[in-house]
Amino acid sequence: MQKTISFRIILFAALLSALSFGLVPGLGAQSSRGVPIKGTITLSTTTSTQDSGLLNYLLPVFTQETGWQVKTIAVGTGAALKMGQDGDADVLLVHAKADEIKFVQDGFGVRRYDVMYNDFLIVGPDQKAIRRNANVIQTLKDIASKNLPFVSRGDDSGTHRMELSLWRAAGLDVRSLGRYTSAGQGMGATLQMAYELKAYTLTDRATWLTQSRNKRIVLPAVCEKATDLLNYYGVIAVNPVRHPRINAAGGQAFAEWMIKDSTQKLIGNYGKKEFGQALFTPNAKANK
Repeated sequence: MQKTISFRIILFAALLSALSFGLVPGLGAQSSRGVPIKGTITLSTTTSTQDSGLLNYLLPVFTQETGWQVKTIAVGTGAALKMGQDGDADVLLVHAKADEIKFVQDGFGVRRYDVMYNDFLIVGPDQKAIRRNANVIQTLKDIASKNLPFVSRGDDSGTHRMELSLWRAAGLDVRSLGRYTSAGQGMGATLQMAYELKAYTLTDRATWLTQSRNKRIVLPAVCEKATDLLNYYGVIAVNPVRHPRINAAGGQAFAEWMIKDSTQKLIGNYGKKEFGQALFTPNAKANK
């Protein structure tokens, strides 16, 4: 009997110790700023926010300030929106504005908030074949007319959708291009494939700069700074009316945190130290 009592005392003391240090999940755990851990949200987002390092930069701060931990699933924007439609995510951070607006209009999202933007550019192996310029339509026409290789993400991402819309605007059908490769991969992998194949591709600037810094790819910009290459990101909490089982409180907390002034300042500073320029421009003021 004495041994049983002693064991219970030791076990109780150990549990109290674990609780005091936040070692038992959900039982007194705290963030590094002393905010109680509330639970976990599922964020469905694009590979560009992941590959650029932005999420690794922002999410620890979000958890410290709010107590919500984040499970991230990085896919193409089309797949991210489908996850929201199916109730497999609590909140989305994506970049295909027209599709995001329709997502909310169809009742799958609570509200779309502008968060930030960067821009797309076309990169490739040879600036002699394609002279550096700011006319994306002419650049695509030159790639087609000279039968130069082009690698597409081909994954129904926001980048892929933008690329296809640009080909259409240039009056070109990708099925008629002789050296067009569909990678079916995220941005980092697509850049790597384009580098290996000595091909051109459309990329977001943040991932391109990150990959270039890591010496993974060397593909100079051949078309950039075009007004039709801006790349807008939005955040949308999934509608709990459609999916009552989602973490609505956590999803909404993330959406509201992303447009806070302090978070917008973090976004505006990201990349300046490493690249001498911000990788994303905050634009939550567009919501007002």
